[in-house]
Amino acid sequence: MTEDLKNRYVNRDLSWLEFNARVLQEAADPSVPLIERWRFLGIFSNNLDEFYRVRYASIKRMGSMGRSKALVRDLAGYTPAELLNEITKKVRLQQIEGERIHDELLELLDKEDIRFVDEQELTKGQKEFVRRYFVEKVSPLVFTLMIDELDKLPELNDKSFYLAIKILRKKDPDRPRYALIEVPAAMIGRFVELPKYGKRYIMYLEDLIRYNLNYIFFIFDFDQIEAHVIKITRDAELDLDNDVGRSWLEKMSRSIRDRRTGDPVRLIYDQDIPADLLDYLVRHMDLDSMDSLISGGRYHNKKDYLRFPNVGGPELENPGLPALRHPDLDLERSLLEVIRRKDALLVLPFHSFSYYIRLLREAAIDPAVQSIKITLYRLASQSRIINALINAAKNGKQVTVVIELQARFDEANNIRWTRELKQEGVEVIFGVRGLKVHSKVLLISRKEGNKIREYAAIGTGNLNESTAKLYTDYHLFTCDKRISRELKMLFEFFDSNYLQQDYEHLIVSPHFTRKRFYELIDREIEQAKSGRKAAIRMKLNSLSDMGIIDKLYQASQSGVRIQLIVRGICSLIPGKKGLSEHIEVISIVDRFLEHTRFFYFENAGDPSVHLGSADMMTRNIDHRVEVTVPIYDRDIQRELIEHFEICWRDNVKARLQGPAAQNTYRESSKKMHRSQIDLYQYCKKRLKKKRG
Repeated sequence: MTEDLKNRYVNRDLSWLEFNARVLQEAADPSVPLIERWRFLGIFSNNLDEFYRVRYASIKRMGSMGRSKALVRDLAGYTPAELLNEITKKVRLQQIEGERIHDELLELLDKEDIRFVDEQELTKGQKEFVRRYFVEKVSPLVFTLMIDELDKLPELNDKSFYLAIKILRKKDPDRPRYALIEVPAAMIGRFVELPKYGKRYIMYLEDLIRYNLNYIFFIFDFDQIEAHVIKITRDAELDLDNDVGRSWLEKMSRSIRDRRTGDPVRLIYDQDIPADLLDYLVRHMDLDSMDSLISGGRYHNKKDYLRFPNVGGPELENPGLPALRHPDLDLERSLLEVIRRKDALLVLPFHSFSYYIRLLREAAIDPAVQSIKITLYRLASQSRIINALINAAKNGKQVTVVIELQARFDEANNIRWTRELKQEGVEVIFGVRGLKVHSKVLLISRKEGNKIREYAAIGTGNLNESTAKLYTDYHLFTCDKRISRELKMLFEFFDSNYLQQDYEHLIVSPHFTRKRFYELIDREIEQAKSGRKAAIRMKLNSLSDMGIIDKLYQASQSGVRIQLIVRGICSLIPGKKGLSEHIEVISIVDRFLEHTRFFYFENAGDPSVHLGSADMMTRNIDHRVEVTVPIYDRDIQRELIEHFEICWRDNVKARLQGPAAQNTYRESSKKMHRSQIDLYQYCKKRLKKKRG
């Protein structure tokens, strides 16, 4: 059974690690500007931290459930112990590659007259600067824990990292002292720029602290002192108790506080750390055989490279791509009026997210607007979306916000916004108990004459000004009654969960997505069997649901041509004889995070085109509230199809997927096509054509 499963599906977690390998490829790519390569190292590290906090921890918990057939099937043929072992092997190899890239980038920076120096390489003037910087800025933030006499270590912060200290004293050389120092990089920055002497010099904050260890530990009269970086990762699962006496908001707040003390699941350490110090740390952290211990180089917590400063020239970063005006929308005119006449598609990050903000601000002050209903999942730390909604409430509009408190790692931010919205008189609904509300939808009700007209927006990405500049996403603005009427039904479901609606146009999880997508795939199968045009195209973040995969295999065996662009997890095995020879899969990783979800079904020349928030993962199909919307506007249909074709042509940043060519770049002697740049130019041409 296990081998059959492995021959039919790729385990989702191992597939995710292959996605992170693609991120690492960007850090290794010499065609990527140098500072951007550093930042890709940061993305790789940050991704891995979240993977261990969520997925590795979850698999570890599964290990206590024994070896059931259902569990092995869910893990695509692996037991939890086997999978944890396989993950650790893959991660160690990736960490080695990450260290190699790190050292290469240091050499390349040196050629740009930007040089990292450690505590052993300082000039006299630099030593004076480093001592003064430590005393004035770092020392007040440094907390030193003497740990050698503790039975158990205090709870370590997994968002930070530590220097593990070993002190050998002249008076008692056989009894070393051990200490921990939390490196305060989050408060003052990881990279310290030293005074310029011809070149620009940068120092890691932990090396600056290493230089000043004698200042910290002078009372011990030590003979030798050494410091090595360690980093702990904890289980990030929220424990929501069943105490009915507490509100949902109270439970979430308490659970987030408790997350800080979750069980450790990974320890990363400097490979040069003394064996006795490492053994002491492992024993006192209660790490066991199912936890991941990974050795590496001198520097860890590379997620800080996301904020790596460009102290060189502009050529070390990506050239700017200024957000374009939308050909149909005007920030100085009524957007509601435009949407009343025709549908509009916002293409991020190439169009400005300001159009979405502008739509809400217009609705907030329009005397005819009666209500605004919206779902929120991840918000910016300084959210103009929230400001616009509060403004609407103050203007007497009925504002309803469905906010998802369990948006992982954004819970605290969402709780803060919830309290502010409630304080301003906004009705807040905490999603649906037992389901995450992941849909990205907006409904504005406006009185026009004797009737109420609804204006709708349905998107693929979060209403977040920060990520809107970094992620590729779609938002459809429409006044189509078929869509707005059913979106109104969805908000009635949010208000009264017992009212299960029946949708004809929208595809809504958890009750309808699986059934509807099965029907759409079955229709293509029937078209192929009848000798008519049949094809499926999908662009997704992830594809791991075995039911959907089996349906796609069935379609392939019936002769349906299937093209898939999957950024992250892909548990489907393409190009396998007798199973999936008509399925092709590519993945694109580039300067923007590919986040659009697009679905195309040929239907004998009368295609169905959809976009929405749902990936083809079991959680999105069966355990979340997701909305996928049909595109009825023929112009927008053509635009979306052309977008997919542009992405499918990519031969610069596209990697082939499958057992024979995992993460292999497409090779082509033809014209180079880099889809994200080509899409930007496509949007630019549409704007020029409209103006012409």
